[in-house]
Amino acid sequence: MLLFDKIRTEIVNALHREYGKTVDPDLLVVSPTRREFTGDMTVILFPVVKELRKSPALLGEFLGDYLAKKMPEVAAYNLIQGFLNLSLTKDFWFSFLKRMLVDQQYGNWPRNGEKVMIEFSSPNTNKPLHLGHIRNILLGWSCSKIFTASGYEVVKVQVVNDRGIAICKSMLAWLADGAGLTPDTARMKGDHFVGKFYVKFEQKFVDEYKAWQTTPEAREILANGNDQSENEAAFFLGYKNHYFNSQSALGHQAKEMLRKWEAADPDVMKLWQMMNSWVYGGFEETYRRLGVSFDKLYYESDTWKLGKDEILDGLKK
Repeated sequence: MLLFDKIRTEIVNALHREYGKTVDPDLLVVSPTRREFTGDMTVILFPVVKELRKSPALLGEFLGDYLAKKMPEVAAYNLIQGFLNLSLTKDFWFSFLKRMLVDQQYGNWPRNGEKVMIEFSSPNTNKPLHLGHIRNILLGWSCSKIFTASGYEVVKVQVVNDRGIAICKSMLAWLADGAGLTPDTARMKGDHFVGKFYVKFEQKFVDEYKAWQTTPEAREILANGNDQSENEAAFFLGYKNHYFNSQSALGHQAKEMLRKWEAADPDVMKLWQMMNSWVYGGFEETYRRLGVSFDKLYYESDTWKLGKDEILDGLKK
């Protein structure tokens, strides 16, 4: 029997013996004591006061004294108006914790026939899992455990962002500087290894962009495009993406590789699959260490064309 129910039963018995009247147990509200008051369980007396036509003070003192003597779980009590606050013994809490430890199903509810999907982690394959991913992973995993314990059938999924210009940057950098290296030969975790080449690409792009800013073309664009409300550094910071898409040699190479990937070029696809496999190995190592698993994986590479077709159709309309 739950302690809430046991308290109600004892109160009904006490009132029957003392006043000769049977009180409906449903009138007795027993709840956790509010933080600002001393106690663990609180009995709300007002419905019983009305039923028995006794003062809250008289009824509360009688019941508090009775429960403290009758129930080994109750150590002390205090009365605040119509609220009887019960403090439980340390022995009760120790035995309660012991029962929790030995009961593998403690806190689990029966299955309710409903299904939920929880999506979490969902990293990019151009860089390693980092602390932000860990936070996301543990939140998602915790939610899946809570929903499972609450009676739901839970499907744990992640959407892997495994395509796009960022992935092409890592691939280009590995072709330029990898010299045949693999995570094994470099003795690096797979996702960290590939992420290193993504950083290399960005560093090369920064160098290229800085050098371009000194060219006559850049100075002319600065002169024509700057309305004098921002300094030179701020202007070029805002122009960076435009430069990558329109004038950068490295940007052109990355976009060209993406076009080849979308056209299923055999060499590009082979490189993409190899580098992604390295990243997945690194991801799995992290998931194993965290004790996390997924029921289903979705890949952006499987859905990008559907999305692109929908967008193009929308533009036509």
